[in-house]
Amino acid sequence: MWDVKAAVAHLNQHARAHSTGHCAQFVRQAVEAGGVRLIHHASAKDYGKSLESAQFKALPGGTDRFLAGDVVVIQPIPGHPHGHMAMFNGAIWISDFKQMHGFYPGASYRKLKPSYTVYRNTFVVYPNIISYFEAIVAAYIPSAR
Repeated sequence: MWDVKAAVAHLNQHARAHSTGHCAQFVRQAVEAGGVRLIHHASAKDYGKSLESAQFKALPGGTDRFLAGDVVVIQPIPGHPHGHMAMFNGAIWISDFKQMHGFYPGASYRKLKPSYTVYRNTFVVYPNIISYFEAIVAAYIPSAR
């Protein structure tokens, strides 16, 4: 079972004030701090299959209710050939730095809005069963809010 609290604690503890250009490394290390092993890739954009092999499931497009431990993999834009990845800590998205404007890491990403996929681990233990079912309903039936 994946320990989302350990993963988020690692992420929060190691986040920098500004980007270091190592988002994939920081997020991978946070996921692994939660107890699962990921296949290492040079580019953030390539982590989708690795997350899926670690029991993360792609959420339906348009999902906008995120839970601590959700991971976003964003495809490249001009000037950023490796794409981007970040994890939601329950309040904000963090990669190698604290992202204060959503999961897109900078103005160029927010302007171009490249495609992305949000992944959620299927073996996360939630504090109570109601929050678990609320999360499932919100992710798969967006109009049910």
